[in-house]
Amino acid sequence: MSEEHVVVIFPHPDDESFGASGTIAKYREQGIPVTYLCGTLGEMGRNMGNPVFANRETLSSYRKKELEEAAKQLDINVEFLGYRDKTLEFEPIEKVASHLKEKIEDLNATLVITHYPGYAVHPDHDALGAAAVEAVKKIDSHKRPDVWMHAISNNHEADLGEPELIYDITPYWERKLAAIKAHLSQADGMMSLLNDQPEQLERLKTERFYRYSFT
Repeated sequence: MSEEHVVVIFPHPDDESFGASGTIAKYREQGIPVTYLCGTLGEMGRNMGNPVFANRETLSSYRKKELEEAAKQLDINVEFLGYRDKTLEFEPIEKVASHLKEKIEDLNATLVITHYPGYAVHPDHDALGAAAVEAVKKIDSHKRPDVWMHAISNNHEADLGEPELIYDITPYWERKLAAIKAHLSQADGMMSLLNDQPEQLERLKTERFYRYSFT
């Protein structure tokens, strides 16, 4: 896992913690910089804390602060891309891809981690993942970073086979859990569900990615 700069591209605060924070922690332990390009502030999320402490007007502020705290737990940089939650599927993909290409090149990324388009459950996940892949395609091949894609849908292995990259992140579990819990408005409800499903909780200790092939 030798890289120079890892760039994580997901649409919502907490996507990075649930989906890739063990892998992120591994890279940071090696001294490799990680930047999270967060697509939105997750302002349309359903969870408002448990007990409720946010509302539709204040949720974006809470989620921004929560991501900043998660970033401290993971020791990563965060840049907010400024898109609106639950609207990424309506953004012109070429426009978003050009925006991401500029960011990826400015950061000299050698690895991009994003969602697998079509296998990521949420329309924002699929749309930003597709734009990230298009962005990397636009980069000259000799400077092009690798792309790892995180699939979530129940049918992904039936359609795609087993992921090429499977990491046991148990050594980084405490950091991953701290990052998840930093997303206070979201984590309580999600962790309560996971605690009732021990097999799903155990699954969080493995992070799995498909490698995108540009050939």
